[in-house]
Amino acid sequence: QVQPVESGGGLVQPGGSLRLSCAASGSIFSRNAMAWYRQAPGKERELVATITRDDTTDYVDSVKGRFTISRDNAKNTMSLQMNSLKPEDTAVYYCNKLRFPRLSWGQGTQVTVSS
Repeated sequence: QVQPVESGGGLVQPGGSLRLSCAASGSIFSRNAMAWYRQAPGKERELVATITRDDTTDYVDSVKGRFTISRDNAKNTMSLQMNSLKPEDTAVYYCNKLRFPRLSWGQGTQVTVSS
């Protein structure tokens, strides 16, 4: 079972930037619509950004204009560029397929926005 591996999280001050990466074996990214999700403490996992097979992107309203999703099919990787970070962006971030059946969830990468 393919399991994504997320990386790039950390502690950043409000207004700062981070770039998250997701790696997975096989042609997962080229064959599927993919997404970034996040789960804040005490909250359910939510969809943050999506990218389709033809590279159409979409974002939850709270991150529009600040986050950019992209992927490199040749390298089997996906990224999430996060700018102008806010404390409410604090969460564990995961990557996975947009649609069912999903891959096994990875460990995620922690993003903490705090001064």
